[in-house]
Amino acid sequence: MNTSEPTYNYPNRMGRIVLMALEEIIGRSGVSGVLNRVDLKDYIGNYPPHNQDLNFPFKHISLILSGLETLYGPNGGRGIALRGGRSCFQYGLREFGPLFGLTDLTFRLLPLQTKLKVGGNSFAEVFNRYSDQRVEVETDAKHIYWRITRCPMCWERHTDSPACHLAVGVLQEALYWVSGGRFFHLEETHCIGRGDENCTIVIDRTPLS
Repeated sequence: MNTSEPTYNYPNRMGRIVLMALEEIIGRSGVSGVLNRVDLKDYIGNYPPHNQDLNFPFKHISLILSGLETLYGPNGGRGIALRGGRSCFQYGLREFGPLFGLTDLTFRLLPLQTKLKVGGNSFAEVFNRYSDQRVEVETDAKHIYWRITRCPMCWERHTDSPACHLAVGVLQEALYWVSGGRFFHLEETHCIGRGDENCTIVIDRTPLS
C-alpha cells in the first residue's frame, strides 16, 4: 500500500516565471546561489521549459523562498520575494492574461470595483485550472479575501509569521495594474506554514491613492 504524501506541482512555465522574476531582482548569480544553497542545483543554467507539464514541485517553490531568507536574512528575503512577486505578475499576465480576457480593452474599461471582482476570479482561475494550487476568492463590502487552500509558497514550512510574500507581491502588482496605477492596502493574516487552515491575504477594496 502506498502511503506517501501526494506531490503537487506548478506547470513548468510557472516555475520558470518564478526563477526569471527572481533573476531580475538578484541576478543570475544570486539565483544560482539560492539554488545551490537549497540543493536544487539541477536548475542552475537549466530553468524549466516553457510548457504546461505539471513538473515543478511545490516543495521547490517553498525551498527557494526559504533559501532567500537564509541567504539574505528574514527582512531581505521578504523584500526580494515581494519584488519577485510583482515581476511574476508581469510575466504571468503575458502568458495567461489573454486566455481569460484580462488584457482585452473591454475588461480595462470596466468600473474599478467590477474589475476587482472579475479580475480576482479570473486570476484565481489561472491557478485553479493550470496548477495544483487552489485559490478561493470572497468579498464583502470592504474587503477581498484571497484564500490559498493548497499553497506552494509555504509548503512543508513551519514559520512564526505569515510567509507567502511572493503571493503578496503578485497581488500588489495585479491590483496596481487593474486599477491603472493605484495602491491598495493588503496583508497576509493567516498562513498554513504558521499552522493556520489556509493562507489568507486580505485586500482593502478602496485604494489608498
